[in-house]
Amino acid sequence: MAAPGGTGAHAPLARRLTVLSGPSGVGKSTVVAEIRLAHPQVWLSVSVTTRAPRPGERHGVQYFFVDDAGFDRLVAEGELLEWAEFADNRYGTPRAPVAERLERGEPVLLEIDLQGARQVRRTMPEAQLVFLAPPSWDELVRRLTGRGTEPPDVIERRLEAARVELAAEKEFDVTLVNTSVRDVCSELLALMAVQP
Repeated sequence: MAAPGGTGAHAPLARRLTVLSGPSGVGKSTVVAEIRLAHPQVWLSVSVTTRAPRPGERHGVQYFFVDDAGFDRLVAEGELLEWAEFADNRYGTPRAPVAERLERGEPVLLEIDLQGARQVRRTMPEAQLVFLAPPSWDELVRRLTGRGTEPPDVIERRLEAARVELAAEKEFDVTLVNTSVRDVCSELLALMAVQP
């Protein structure tokens, strides 16, 4: 896997959208939080969701929380770059803020699921799709069941979805295996042409 060319944050690839995807429980949110902490210049799109907030989540920070009617309006008006339904909730990426930051040359990162990544591939074929893989299936199961935030039926649906998502790895441009958050962050920043 070769890092993209360029000499830093002002290289042409800084204007290329980077999508991070992978199965639930693989550690996408942890990787993104680490990157945001160390590299605030990387802009992370905040998704819209119909899911209820989890403890500690705030509107406009982790997600924009909307009801079904509000989400329907966003879809109807073409305001979402991508959207998907998972575990009886919908998630989507607002289109305008992504386009604005790419136009300004800022490095933009989307953390989305497989359905969303496929939609981005269709609408923005120049986007760089990065698949975050677990070290093993057993480790992924351990992470999902160890969360303690969801009932068994939701965990089972997440595991079923994870099998499908893992099978789609070949659709992505690059695969990073999450054995170390620090290592994954370094590799992802290099792919985005962001100076360490």
